Amino acid sequence: MTAELIDGKKIAAQVREEVALGVQTRIEQGLRAPGLAVVLVGEDPASQVYVGNKRKACGKVGIVSLSYDLPADTSQEALETLVDELNENPAIDGILVQLPLPEPLDADPILLKIRPDKDVDGFHPYNVGRLAQRRPELRPCTPAGIITLLDSIGTPYKGQHAVIVGASNIVGRPMAMELLLRGATITIAHRFTENLARFVSEADILIAAAGKPGLIKGDWIKPGATVIDVGINRTEDGKLIGDVEFDKAAERAAYITPVPGGVGPMTIATLLQNTLYAANELHQDQ
Repeated sequence: MTAELIDGKKIAAQVREEVALGVQTRIEQGLRAPGLAVVLVGEDPASQVYVGNKRKACGKVGIVSLSYDLPADTSQEALETLVDELNENPAIDGILVQLPLPEPLDADPILLKIRPDKDVDGFHPYNVGRLAQRRPELRPCTPAGIITLLDSIGTPYKGQHAVIVGASNIVGRPMAMELLLRGATITIAHRFTENLARFVSEADILIAAAGKPGLIKGDWIKPGATVIDVGINRTEDGKLIGDVEFDKAAERAAYITPVPGGVGPMTIATLLQNTLYAANELHQDQ
């Protein structure tokens, strides 16, 4: 068996086209374009790349991207004050504070300050709670993007055993709730899990999100499984690899995402979806 690649770049492009059409429709109706405020503190190279990609993506679909680049020595108070101002700005539908923040800034109170209706990352406890209660609104971007990938190949969900490796607040936990909503049976493996290979070998749907290169061996994969590799790890020679031993896994799986070009593009595409949703559904009076 040779796995079919799930092309995240192609599917993300389709999502962006849909968002662009939605933005155009708003403008034709005499409404303002959606606005996304992107806050970057400091000069972390990886964060600068991520933020640059998000801003470019906004421009391509017609979303107004407002940039707030702050020095690394910005105080907690100053950052919280900025978030308060953005919360009250009626031209802004989404607020994104790029993580990680430089020390000694504390991200938790910052994320809590973002109004839930402008939390386009989907990290606020209100939005995570809605997902847990089967009433999702602004959904965490990476898990929601993974659902789009799974839907693209007609994943049946009901009766499927989904195994998620990694229990982070950003991917693992909300991913479990997304899959549970769709009727899958869920197992979450984490750093305290013993005999990881046994759980992986039982997965009809495997979501690898541990951030450890090559953690999941290809011969653990259940024949015919769908493998979604969220990991992005850079090797000493500069190559990007995932959490799954790709070549061997591809010999056993039915579907697999590449790294790069799989999950990554979907995260930004879903951010754009969330921003448009916030403008259309949550800020109709603005």
